Amino acid sequence: MTGKIPSAITEIRLNKATFSDVPVEQLTFVNFFYGSNGTGKSTIARAIAENCGVSWKHGTAADDFDVLVYNQDFIHRNFQSYANLPGVYTVNEANIQIQQEIQKKTEEKKHLEEQRFSALEEWRRTAAAQDALLGDFQTECWNKAAALREAFGKALEGKKQKKTFADAVLREASPQQRGIEELKRLYGVAFDSSARVYPEFSRVDRAPAYGNLPGRDLLDKVTVSSSNTPFSQFMKALNATDWVRDGHARLTGLAGGKCPYCQQKLPPEFEEEIAACFDAQYQQDIRDLQQFQAAYASETAAIVRVLENNLTDVMPQIEITPYQAKLAMLKNSFQINNQRLLEKVREPARIVALEDTDSLLLETGGLIDEINLQIKANNDVVHAGRASKEKCRTQVMEHLAFTLSGEVESYYDRKARLEREAEILETRGIQLKKEIAAASIQLAELNAQTVNTEAAVASINTMLMESGFQGFRLRAREGMSNTYEVVRDGREEEGPVEDLSEGEQNFIAFLYFYHLVRGSLSSGGVKEKIVVIDDPVSGMDGTALFYVSSIVREMTAACLNNAERRNPKAPGGYIRQVFILTHNVHFHQEITYQQLAYYDRVSFYAVQKNENSSTVRLCERQNAALPSGRENYNPIQNSYAALWEELREVKSAVPAINVMRRILSYYFLRLCGYDADSLRETVLERHRDMFIAAGEDERLDSTKYRLAVSLLAYTGSSQGTSGIDFIESGRDIEDCKRVFQLIFQCLDQSRHYNMMTGTL
Repeated sequence: MTGKIPSAITEIRLNKATFSDVPVEQLTFVNFFYGSNGTGKSTIARAIAENCGVSWKHGTAADDFDVLVYNQDFIHRNFQSYANLPGVYTVNEANIQIQQEIQKKTEEKKHLEEQRFSALEEWRRTAAAQDALLGDFQTECWNKAAALREAFGKALEGKKQKKTFADAVLREASPQQRGIEELKRLYGVAFDSSARVYPEFSRVDRAPAYGNLPGRDLLDKVTVSSSNTPFSQFMKALNATDWVRDGHARLTGLAGGKCPYCQQKLPPEFEEEIAACFDAQYQQDIRDLQQFQAAYASETAAIVRVLENNLTDVMPQIEITPYQAKLAMLKNSFQINNQRLLEKVREPARIVALEDTDSLLLETGGLIDEINLQIKANNDVVHAGRASKEKCRTQVMEHLAFTLSGEVESYYDRKARLEREAEILETRGIQLKKEIAAASIQLAELNAQTVNTEAAVASINTMLMESGFQGFRLRAREGMSNTYEVVRDGREEEGPVEDLSEGEQNFIAFLYFYHLVRGSLSSGGVKEKIVVIDDPVSGMDGTALFYVSSIVREMTAACLNNAERRNPKAPGGYIRQVFILTHNVHFHQEITYQQLAYYDRVSFYAVQKNENSSTVRLCERQNAALPSGRENYNPIQNSYAALWEELREVKSAVPAINVMRRILSYYFLRLCGYDADSLRETVLERHRDMFIAAGEDERLDSTKYRLAVSLLAYTGSSQGTSGIDFIESGRDIEDCKRVFQLIFQCLDQSRHYNMMTGTL
């Protein structure tokens, strides 16, 4: 989509009078402002004159142009006395040789300016590339560090935007890799509002006492009695020594002097016989085994309690599963060993082997050491308080900078390359500026030999005579070089006039301003102009308004010719930019017709004031013919133009047909001079074939003809009903518009249709 082409002044920000920080944007080469008296137009003109709130196109400034403002200030400043108008220097074409040198030097200067502009544009693109490079770097860092940013969000306060985050990465002086798990533990404590001190896990450092008891070495030995009594020999023969001893120990108190199995009365010497079966060493071994088993059960239970107590208040960040698994294995081994010891005590002759619990205890101790390191780190951080947070922030940024070190290095390399390019371009621009300044001095010297003020006087007097302003003229002031005065014809001896009317004063002031735009107040050379015209037709009659409008149109043509050499017949390109402000509807229409089509080079604005607050509205909208584009619209329209505007906006057939009827009636009857009957005859009879065509079934389709009849139904005094009957609210509006266009075609008015619909 084509946008506005910027000229010298790209934006004005108004902060005077009734304006409060009001921007005037999308300024281009020709800019029209319409507003009622008192809305603030003169404030806009003064802002440009004073260079207040004005933004200039890159590479240009106010000093590069003559900024000329026609307003009441200009009139009062130059026409307080009609005797001392400064001379306007214009080029004298008599000296052909010098003119050729001027032309050559002008082309040389223009070529230098084009080179400087290209250098500045390239410099600007390089600067934009640096900005884009920084933006890409910020996005790349932001995306690549997404997981780390999420994991350590609280440690990155003040760095939650792409720019601030990337700036912090670039500022980091000591990038270094950190252990991510350790960093997470530090972060989890430093920034956890619920963080507290946790108890360290207890170790089983003291060796168990059961390992030194005498029963320990009996486990892998067969423990039997050495008694030789007949009963003892009998039990040994049956291999029932352990069974008898165990049964006697358990059942003797319950037998009541009887055998627990056959219920016969036991002999009186039974207890002595039993006792005689087991010698003293055997009895001692049994006692050692029982003591060892009791000590083992007691001490392993104590070990288990210590290790289980470690789980009563565990720091949440600790991975406790390995410890729990090791503890479960240890408890299971203790349980198995206790069971085997009980079996050994019941059957001393059995050989038993205990599960290895020493290795499990050592491994559990190693896990406890690792866990305690984490707990101690947590407790140290909690005790350190604020210092821990700062440490965490530092380490997080160091780790992030290390992670992004490749991106940082690439960014600095590309940035250095762009900076070198920008430096070369800047140096080139400075050199070109010096060369342009030298060319300007040479041009001024040449111009001084060719310019004069007489041509401007003669031209102003000719225009006064041609426009009907008779009885006064300009002449050179006697005794004062390059100065004019206004005198009455035939009464020159009376000196400068003092009684010009407002219209005469304003007209001659505008002619003087016009020649100043074409020339210069200095003989040193002619610059391009920024022209501001603020309500120039105040007090003027229709003839003066016609001449002023014509001159203004010439100025806008010169400005557009400066924008693009699209019209070789346009009078030069001496104006870079034009601002025209008015409240006069007729003048506004005179200078703006056929300007709407130049969307990219012309802008329209409406200046309004509500409750002593002024605004400036750009008059543009979506292009109906090109939905992806924009178009200008004029804030001021006559009633006929307003009908066409209304036709562009309506969305259904009935109101569209009504608007079309009014347009046809106004244009063809009032402006073109048709009467109703001849209009209907020309369209409906002579060009009947344009509206009737063969349909798909080879029958004649008169739909378009009936639409044409409907559109012309109200153009005369006789109003048929066929058109009224034909109107349908559901009718396709595009069909109506196509028939409407056909009417203009058959009357040879297609060019007018295209102009009013903006399709030229």
